[in-house]
Amino acid sequence: MLNDYATKCEALKANPAVWLITGVAGFIGSNLLEALLKLNQKVVGMDNFSTGQVRNLEEVRASVSEQQWQAFRFYEGDIRDREACEHAIADVDYILHQAALGSVSRSLEDPISSHQVNVDGFLNMLDVARKAKVKRFVYAASSSTYGDHPALPKVEEHIGRPLSPYAVTKYVNELYAEIYSRCYAFNSIGLRYFNVFGPRQDPFGAYAAVIPKWIATMIRGEKIVINGDGSTSRDFCFIENVVQANLLAAVSAPPSSSEVYNVALGNRATLHELFNSIRGVLSEFGVIYNQAPSYRDFRSGDVMHSQADISKAINALGYRPSHHLLAGLQAAMPWYLDNLKQMVETR
Repeated sequence: MLNDYATKCEALKANPAVWLITGVAGFIGSNLLEALLKLNQKVVGMDNFSTGQVRNLEEVRASVSEQQWQAFRFYEGDIRDREACEHAIADVDYILHQAALGSVSRSLEDPISSHQVNVDGFLNMLDVARKAKVKRFVYAASSSTYGDHPALPKVEEHIGRPLSPYAVTKYVNELYAEIYSRCYAFNSIGLRYFNVFGPRQDPFGAYAAVIPKWIATMIRGEKIVINGDGSTSRDFCFIENVVQANLLAAVSAPPSSSEVYNVALGNRATLHELFNSIRGVLSEFGVIYNQAPSYRDFRSGDVMHSQADISKAINALGYRPSHHLLAGLQAAMPWYLDNLKQMVETR
């Protein structure tokens, strides 16, 4: 419950710990950093800036007190480098492993790099965490693991065949986590993210997620292109829900084995519904977009529909989404309106 989450946050304030966030300069990592610093935690951040941005760290610094910022230590390094992982993990209590090469389409174009970062890098972090005896290793898993399993909503125990190299890498992470539990009694928690969105999510580039890309496109008055006929549906999850899930996973009672949990809303919206929702929220901020979308072929490696069953996270972690799709869009929109011009200029 949210009251449980608030209680755990207050407990963290009273008993600061040392956290390591990999991928700290990324979209999710920087939001985790901001939340932890505001809870007066000590944070070590690791990133190689392959996809993360310095401006995300600068935004975090502007949002916290100078005293809180001084509790952050940044280490520029690559999770594929074993020595870098060992250096970053010294004296750490909790690890929130977010570093990865995301995107189904990126993995189809370059499966080798996706494997090296998402599998080799993950195994480096998992192994050094085991040897350092950290209290909890929480890692970013993915809804792509469900593959071609047709049932809705998606339940953690039932998955299908992977549909992309990216999905394979994320499934391998879960397999390694399970093996480390069985062979070394080192238990971890994987969070299967479903279409996360929110402030600091980059709308540009070939692999941009649909929500930031469409927001930027509408603000600039350009044409929206939908993959497929618009009936494709997703369980869109606001970033604050993801932050909540990570913190709850880290400080909840230790699991008896390695577990995975869906992190989402538990409902879904079609791309047509998303289009209308973004356009409606923009109008609330004085941006009017009247163009109709155009369509192209459905994207290879994608699934038609995705929706999570979040009952396991609710029951085991006390997870309760604080923002549904519309509330999340309303919360995110000021950031895009304020930062879009600067993001264009710095690219």
